[in-house]
Amino acid sequence: MSSKESVAIGQLLGLLESRYAMRVLWALRDGHAQTFRLLQDSVGTITPNTLNTRIKELREAGLLTHGSEGYCVTASGADLLKRLGDLQAFATKWATSQTKKAK
Repeated sequence: MSSKESVAIGQLLGLLESRYAMRVLWALRDGHAQTFRLLQDSVGTITPNTLNTRIKELREAGLLTHGSEGYCVTASGADLLKRLGDLQAFATKWATSQTKKAK
């Protein structure tokens, strides 16, 4: 991996590691716009202040936008979520293996 690629992945991971950033994106993965309140409910225990901060960061990063019906992912955000699509299948397999380990 080149240093330019390392910097790019570092920047992206830095953004996604921010508390609730992935949850905000994940809540919008179906492509349907959500109002602020609905997005807050979809994410869970996020405070309005934290949600505002994450929305601002994700909008500045070009992954989220706001339209007449609410917040939704941009084409770049949809591309990222598509690439993370295998995460759900992996998470299910991983959780099952963790449960078996605990027994």
